[in-house]
Amino acid sequence: MKKSQVFWQKLNKPIFALAPMAGVADSAFRQICKDFGADVVYSEMASATALAYNPKKTLELLEFSKKERPYVVQLFGSKPEHFAQAVKLLTGKKQVPKFSKTSPHPSPSQGEGVLLPDGIDINFGCPVKKVQKQGAGAVLMDDLKLSREIIEAVIKNTKLPISIKIRSKAKNNGALKFLDYMRDLEIAAMMIHGRTLAQGFSGEADWKIIKKARNYFGGIILANGGINTVEDGLELLKKTGADGVGIARGVLGKPWIFDEIKKQRFVKQKTKEEIFKTALKHASMTEKLKGEVGIREMRKHLCWYVSGLPNARELRQKLVGVEKFSEIKKILK
Repeated sequence: MKKSQVFWQKLNKPIFALAPMAGVADSAFRQICKDFGADVVYSEMASATALAYNPKKTLELLEFSKKERPYVVQLFGSKPEHFAQAVKLLTGKKQVPKFSKTSPHPSPSQGEGVLLPDGIDINFGCPVKKVQKQGAGAVLMDDLKLSREIIEAVIKNTKLPISIKIRSKAKNNGALKFLDYMRDLEIAAMMIHGRTLAQGFSGEADWKIIKKARNYFGGIILANGGINTVEDGLELLKKTGADGVGIARGVLGKPWIFDEIKKQRFVKQKTKEEIFKTALKHASMTEKLKGEVGIREMRKHLCWYVSGLPNARELRQKLVGVEKFSEIKKILK
């Protein structure tokens, strides 16, 4: 195993990871999740094609703080050559283009130096139609040859550890057939979603497939799908025998779920004061990183934070229109 792949093996098990979520898992949210015990955080899903041709916005999307380490960048796409160029750009083998200084916070193109991620993840699991139409995400699982070429292109162009995210089944190929075809490749870790492509994000997950994956894959296995409570997380670990779990939707509005699962604390509900304290910290950090644009993006997080509170409806009506941190502070305090 490459020296740079050691971080996966050094993590205490079970491993608790913040799964990649487009439009949600930005730097501020990742830092909040790290505060509550997330062992590994993934970037928002980023386009390898965008990085190959017009990388400015995507590079800004992938900016991160040292506090987030270990931090894994997840890429999606359908062309091996785009993945090769993207990885070279992300790992310093290809010069970062010079952009104008319009970003509200320092980026790798602004003389701050390039912070290298700790790993590169390839998405073979996204069920979103827009991604499928590009021949990317979960539909790639049905093209074993192309999938292999993409993984090989990434491996050849970086010394960072490679991981993949897959589903229990695409349209035709299942996870076990996919893993068997990639068996000899140097893949350090895998996150496997227990639902099929057809199921999307709902329905019962197949934990047996995740357990059987151990016969086809020797690296770190993270189980994913349907974790919304402490009980869900612990049951998933028990049923699958996985090395850890990746939590996605179950962390929305409750980033403390990492701490609760680790400590096996069955907390029914945080106090309103505790929730607001975290929400305000999150919002403050977001404004600092992204300005008013970040506050507008923060609205959905704020609605998730107040979900389940007695006056949630009234709070949501106020929070969906906020433009500044001071407005959030006034509403919550």
